[in-house]
Amino acid sequence: MSKDVIIACDFKSKDEVFNFLDLFTEEKPFIKIGMELYYSEGPDIVREIKKRGHKIFLDLKLNDIPNTVEKSMSVLANLDVDICNLHASGGIKMMEAAIHGLTREDGSRPMLIAVTQLTSISEEVMQNELLINKPLDQVVMKYAENAKIAGLDGVVCSPLEARKVKDVCGENFITVTPGVRFSDGDAGDQARVTTPAQAKEIGSDYIVLGRPITQAENPVEAYKRCVREFLGE
Repeated sequence: MSKDVIIACDFKSKDEVFNFLDLFTEEKPFIKIGMELYYSEGPDIVREIKKRGHKIFLDLKLNDIPNTVEKSMSVLANLDVDICNLHASGGIKMMEAAIHGLTREDGSRPMLIAVTQLTSISEEVMQNELLINKPLDQVVMKYAENAKIAGLDGVVCSPLEARKVKDVCGENFITVTPGVRFSDGDAGDQARVTTPAQAKEIGSDYIVLGRPITQAENPVEAYKRCVREFLGE
């Protein structure tokens, strides 16, 4: 199973994202396009970045009735991204509908993963604000199990939960883990974090970093440091 470092390109315009990507003269890093950039520039930004040779994780976190999600995924299937996602809280039927919509006529489709609980969510917030009274790790495991039952390829989870997800759902079930920061960096708005090296040891397949790379004094060197720590390259 391949592993990789994904850079969260949380920019508000194509000029900003291309100025950032132009810094990488040798590498073609895996890129995450989130809501801010996608809503600002639309699907063309996906096509343009794909033409540059980057793999793309399209992070739109769909969550709606099954029919709406299925139709939306059928549109996203034409963008040739590598990973799409949705919220596991939408339930098994919604996730099954998403796979159906994402699958092209030739049977191919991007990898589809489900968000379990956002890494910004703490146990206190989940219980006191969301009124979910089960322990956080139990909720994450249940959502991961539901995603596997629905036929998804994996989940987005905290790296702190990646090992247990694999214990529950199998080694081939993909874990994509934000909430990764360098040991000498700021945790920012993440409540559950690890370093790249710790994420490697725990069992993350893909780690996602935004500001530790995009806002670094030298983004290329920050990316290379992350690759060294996570992939040993």
